[in-house]
Amino acid sequence: MAGGFVAPSGPAKDYAGKVTMFVIVTCLISATGGLIFGYDIGISGGVTSMDAFLKKFFPDVYRKQHATTNTNDYCKFDSQLLTTFTSSLYIAGLIASFFASASTRLLGRRTSMLIGGATFLVGAALNGAAVNVAMLIIGRILLGIGVGFANQSIPLYLSEMAPPKLRGGLNMCFQLFITIGILAASCINYGTQKIQDWGWRVSLALAAVPALIITIGSLFLADTPNSLIERGYPEKAQAMLVKIRGTPNVQEEFDDLIEASEASKMVKHPFRNILQRKYRPHLVMAIAIPFFQQLTGINVIMFYAPVLFKTIGFGSNASLLSAVITGLVNVVATTVSIFSVDRIGRRFLFMEGGVQMFFSQILIAIVLGVKFGSSGEGSLSKGFAAFVVVLICVYVAAFAWSWGPLGWLVPSEIFPLEIRSAGQSINVSVNLLFTFIIAQAFLAMLCHMKFGLFLFFAGFVLIMSIFIYMFLPETKNIPIEEMGMVWKRHWFWKNYVEHDDDAKDTEMAKGRSK
Repeated sequence: MAGGFVAPSGPAKDYAGKVTMFVIVTCLISATGGLIFGYDIGISGGVTSMDAFLKKFFPDVYRKQHATTNTNDYCKFDSQLLTTFTSSLYIAGLIASFFASASTRLLGRRTSMLIGGATFLVGAALNGAAVNVAMLIIGRILLGIGVGFANQSIPLYLSEMAPPKLRGGLNMCFQLFITIGILAASCINYGTQKIQDWGWRVSLALAAVPALIITIGSLFLADTPNSLIERGYPEKAQAMLVKIRGTPNVQEEFDDLIEASEASKMVKHPFRNILQRKYRPHLVMAIAIPFFQQLTGINVIMFYAPVLFKTIGFGSNASLLSAVITGLVNVVATTVSIFSVDRIGRRFLFMEGGVQMFFSQILIAIVLGVKFGSSGEGSLSKGFAAFVVVLICVYVAAFAWSWGPLGWLVPSEIFPLEIRSAGQSINVSVNLLFTFIIAQAFLAMLCHMKFGLFLFFAGFVLIMSIFIYMFLPETKNIPIEEMGMVWKRHWFWKNYVEHDDDAKDTEMAKGRSK
C-alpha cells in the first residue's frame, strides 16, 4: 500500500472520562509558555529595524541604510553581527534542550517550565538594560536557555494531560500562544518605535511579562500522571488521573500508563536506544518535521517581517504595521486549526497548508522579480505593495493552521514513554538548530539570492508535502500510549516496527523453551 495511507485495523482504546475544567485550565496555563517564544520571534525583527537601536549597537548597518550612494535594497541589512544578535538565542536553546531532557524526565514537566520561565526573565532584564553588544548577546543566550526548557517540556505536558479526542486542540494552544506572543510583540514595536532613542529598550524589557506569566503559572500546575509514575509516585498519579478525567473509572488507562512506565525503566540510555530499529519512524519524524518546519521559510516572515517589508519599499511605520497584520492573521488561522485538527486530522492540514504556502511563495517571488529584478532597484506601487502583503498573509495563514502547530503537536504525541524525553529533546534541538541557521543566514541569503529566496523555500515546501503524504500516518484520536499501532499499520514503517517485534517474540520464545 503506497501513499502513506493506513490499513484498517482494530479501534483504538476509548478510555473512560470526560473533559474537565481542571484539564482545560491546566492546559491553558501551561500553554502560556508559548508566549515567551512568540514574543521573542516577533520582537527581534521590529527592534532591528529601529534606527535608534541600529545607531547604538550596529552603526555600520545604520550607515548603510542611510547612505546617499546607490545600495542594493536587498543588502541593506546584511550584517553577520546583527544576525548573531538574533540567532544566538537559538543556538543557546538548542544546547539547553539536552539538559532540559534530563530535567523533564527526572524533575518533572512542571519544574522544567519553571526553570525556563525564570531564566527567560533574567535574559529579558539584561536585554532591556543593555549598554553594549556583549550584554545584548548574553541576554539573548539566557532567553535561549529559557526557550529550550519551555519548548522541551510544554508540548509533552499538554499531550500527556489532554484526553485523546482533544489532544490535538489542547496541544495546539501552545502554538496559539506563540502566535499571540508574535502579535503582541508586533503591536509593541509599532508603538515603541515612535519613542526616540529608547523605545527599543521597552520592547526588549517587556519580554519579562510573558516570562512572569509562565514562571508564576507553573508554580500552580500539577504534574502529569505519566511524569508522576515515571518518578515513582503511582498513588499520586492515579489520584491525578481521577482528577483530570473526572471519573474514578480510570483503572484501564492507569494500567496502560504503568505498563508503559515499566517498559521505560528497561531503557537506561534513551538517546542510545532511540537509534534502535523499532524506533526508526519516531526518530525520522523527530528530525524531519522540525527540519522541514523551519525550511518553510516562516522565519523569513516572522523574524524579519519589518526588515523585509522595509527592504521592499515600505516606510518604517508601514513595515511595522504590516507585521502587525501578519501577526493577527497568524493568531486567527491558528485558532482555526485548534478547532479542526481533531476532526479532519493532521495529514490533511499538513498537505493543504503545504499547497497554499507553495503557490503564495511562487507569486511573491514573481512580483518581487518583476518589480525589483536582481539589482534590487525599483519600487512597489501601493497596489503591488498591498498585493504582496495579501500574499504574505495567505502564506502565514497556511503555516499557522498546518506546519506551525503540527510541528509541535505530532512529535510530542508519537513517542513511547521510554524515549519520550529524548525524542522531544531531538525535536526541539533540530527545530532550534535550523532556526539558528536560517536566522544567521537569512540576511546574507536575501542579499545574494534576492527574490529567488522565496523560490528556494517553495522548493522545500513541495518536498516536505510529498514527505508527509508518503510517510506520516494519521494520529488523531489515538491514545498516546497506544500510538504504536499507527506505525504497524503503515505501508512503509511496518517493515521496521513489525520486524523488530517478531524478533523480540522469537527471542522470548527461545528463552521460554530453555
